[in-house]
Amino acid sequence: MATRRIGQILVDLGYLTEDQLWDVLEEQKQSPGEVLGQVAIRLELVTDEQVTEALAEQWGMPVVNLRETTIPPKVLELVPQTMAEIYKIVPVSLKNDVLTVAMGDPHNVAALDDLRNFLGFDVRGAVSNMQDVEEGIATHYADREDSIEDVLDEITADDEDFDIMSGKHDIGSEDELVNSTPIRKLVNMVLLLAIKDQASDIHFEPFEDEFKIRVRADGVLFEMVPPPRHLSNAITTRIKVMAELDIAERRLPQDGRIELNVGGNPVDLRVSVLPTMFGEAIVCRILDRTVVQLDLNKIGMDPHTLERFRVMIQRPNGIVLVTGPTGSGKTTTLYSALTELNDIETKIITTEDPVEYDIDGLVQVPVNPDIQVTFANVLRAILRHDPDLILVGEIRDYETAEIAVQSALTGHLVFSTLHTNDAPSSITRLRDMGVPPFLITATVEAILAQRLVRRICTECRTEFEPSDELLMELQLPIEQARQYKFYYGKGCARCNNGGYKGRVGIYELLDMSDEIRDMITSDASVDDIKNLARTQGMTTLREAGLKLIFDGLTTIDEVVRETVVEDVE
Repeated sequence: MATRRIGQILVDLGYLTEDQLWDVLEEQKQSPGEVLGQVAIRLELVTDEQVTEALAEQWGMPVVNLRETTIPPKVLELVPQTMAEIYKIVPVSLKNDVLTVAMGDPHNVAALDDLRNFLGFDVRGAVSNMQDVEEGIATHYADREDSIEDVLDEITADDEDFDIMSGKHDIGSEDELVNSTPIRKLVNMVLLLAIKDQASDIHFEPFEDEFKIRVRADGVLFEMVPPPRHLSNAITTRIKVMAELDIAERRLPQDGRIELNVGGNPVDLRVSVLPTMFGEAIVCRILDRTVVQLDLNKIGMDPHTLERFRVMIQRPNGIVLVTGPTGSGKTTTLYSALTELNDIETKIITTEDPVEYDIDGLVQVPVNPDIQVTFANVLRAILRHDPDLILVGEIRDYETAEIAVQSALTGHLVFSTLHTNDAPSSITRLRDMGVPPFLITATVEAILAQRLVRRICTECRTEFEPSDELLMELQLPIEQARQYKFYYGKGCARCNNGGYKGRVGIYELLDMSDEIRDMITSDASVDDIKNLARTQGMTTLREAGLKLIFDGLTTIDEVVRETVVEDVE
């Protein structure tokens, strides 16, 4: 690890004087995100080559000049293009099973650990200029663009060596197959392509005659080119090795995690293994902080709803509920709210199943039902830790609901989630759990229902004239709907020809006014509560979706798919 500061090394090498170093440090204070070496280059006090030499000295690595280095084709084959692009490295040489890679950012030493895990070689770093590394990737991989099809072709070409089911060749043991270069390369490519495409989950699914790999991006599953069925055990075992699970146990479900450092940012893969009729199915949940922005201003809430929600989360006590199906962004909304409220004067404790994102300043407690660490038990213990704000991952039963209510009555602000179709339905859900109406009205301050709809890709967004049948699905008068412009995505390279890129939330915020509290106490129906809330300014999920359609952000199909339940009730 580096022990000397880069500025002092530049002075020791004679490239900067002490006075110049002070000037650079003063200039760096004006642009906090910029590293010292780049500031010195910008001020024309040193050159790129001098900073590269100082970085090599700092990290104890050799310097490599990519423009003057000839890289053998076999070395380039070891590192796929996707891996080189994500980690900003160029493989330079392989000697005695030690792979040397040129790094544009030697500070990212965790990348070397990832590469060792992915490639199965001892990997050493060498320092190069970031611009040279990017040019090197573009130059050396110009005719080598990797795809899963290429890797599968490579496996098929060598299929005799890997066909362990036919018994044609004895390759010693399955361990040899699991750690073989083609299997490593295939698994690496699937994981890295999914991370690069900002996917949320990767599914590895064995069936009787095939082995499917599917990736969930923007809430929709896409199938990758399936590998040969007989490689299913090798692929699943390879993932279990990376997640440090028991590879000999194939009868019980297992959970593990793979920690990566992609582009200098930590990425967690939560691995869940499920035994099935035809082998082990694996799902990897990708948790990437760079994809999820925990900021209320960036979750897509319209200004009017956002202003009201901000007022509600500033209240001194009570319960704020966020509802919606699995994968509707509830946790992201709650984390964004907590991030906004997170300051040195506020004690925030969360209990989650599992803890998805580690946030500085929050005390986060994972739930573990196997040892009776349930939401209810943790919540009781949390109250002894003098919290101001409490996040309960989910209210699943009466016991948790009861303690959440008691917490709100004793002066705490409690955030939690429920699984209901819309905001007014949450009141019925709490009643069904056994919470008396007078306690609901005394504690619940706000209920936010939400969904996620896919955004139209900005690169291929195209205006079109929808048919009357399509407009009728919006349940608006045809003449009124024809006043607006409608768009869809034609499909392009940016969105993988899907027409969508990214997602945006639609929100329905119910403020517990005195009139709504009176209706709850008098046991009014959900429809009556909804109608009153709308007269008081609540925008329904369907109305919020219509606004996104008319703003050209999403399509009719997306809004109908995500909000149709509301109109069926």
